[in-house]
Amino acid sequence: MNPSSILTAIAVLILSIPHARAHEAAQQMADVANAFLNTLSAEQKSKALFNFSDNERENWHFIPRERQGLALREMTPEQKLLGHALLNAGLSNRGQLLASTIMSLEEVLYQIEGDANPSKRDATREKRHPEKYYLSIFGAPAMTGAWGWRVEGHHLSLNFTIKDGTLLRATPSFFGSNPGEVRTGPRAGTRILALEEDLGRAFAKSLTADQWKMALVETTAPKEMITEAKHHVDPLSPAGISETNLQPEQKTALRQIIHEYLFRVRPDIAEERWQVIESTGPVNFAWAGDLEKGKPHYYRVQGGSFLLEYDNTQNDANHVHTVWRDFAGDFGSDILDAHVKSEHK
Repeated sequence: MNPSSILTAIAVLILSIPHARAHEAAQQMADVANAFLNTLSAEQKSKALFNFSDNERENWHFIPRERQGLALREMTPEQKLLGHALLNAGLSNRGQLLASTIMSLEEVLYQIEGDANPSKRDATREKRHPEKYYLSIFGAPAMTGAWGWRVEGHHLSLNFTIKDGTLLRATPSFFGSNPGEVRTGPRAGTRILALEEDLGRAFAKSLTADQWKMALVETTAPKEMITEAKHHVDPLSPAGISETNLQPEQKTALRQIIHEYLFRVRPDIAEERWQVIESTGPVNFAWAGDLEKGKPHYYRVQGGSFLLEYDNTQNDANHVHTVWRDFAGDFGSDILDAHVKSEHK
């Protein structure tokens, strides 16, 4: 093989890696989703399965509300295991740990709220149940066409969209924690989203006085993430400090924050999005509120293709919300454009 042919072969191989990785992830998800669906009764399937075009696919939220889908507590032990297997097919090891631990906090909230209102324990149990998390599948899980799935409940919303087995999106992606730190009982000291809080504060405190003037956008933190639970988001105003104004070690610290949020999903999916982030220009970091732990605070990081938000203001700054949004890719908007046009000529 001549040098030119070798270079061509290498280039083809490199370009095929993201699709090969996405293909493996999509195949695993389709296999587990179909195995799960095959165990369901007709009644269960009517709850879990939606048309891909159903408006429910984008009806996401992170509050404790009544939801459509099939709840874990309505599943048999086998079905619960397959549901968790599908969840694991989309997440990294850390993402799996976060998701499961967030679900477990519903029991902590039940104990706290139940003790505070003993006469309302039954209503509290209905609201705070560690298996009140719902699995929904949109469309037919396959390696051709478009389909998606979601796992959602209080403080957790994970949305995946797959097209033709090679294109995969994993946003919106929301992880929250209430309490942010468990302060009583056998789990006292537990801080599920400690890295997100500590890395953000450490980065903010590393800024010089001049840099801090650029980074601080408000002295009072917003009561909620600015993008809330909107179906689609556009870039916010480019507030805060640009990484072009950072020292090398500060740039590294900022990249670590981004990495912690992005790599909650499985590495092969995250790495593909990381390449997009690296190719879409500098990112901005903005802080609002107090710098001291235990005081209401908020930060966000925004790049050309994405936005991550962190907010900790409720319950005396002990209630954390975090989200990752992709401006073009939420609910697979970018990869579905051709599909939508072909289906709705």
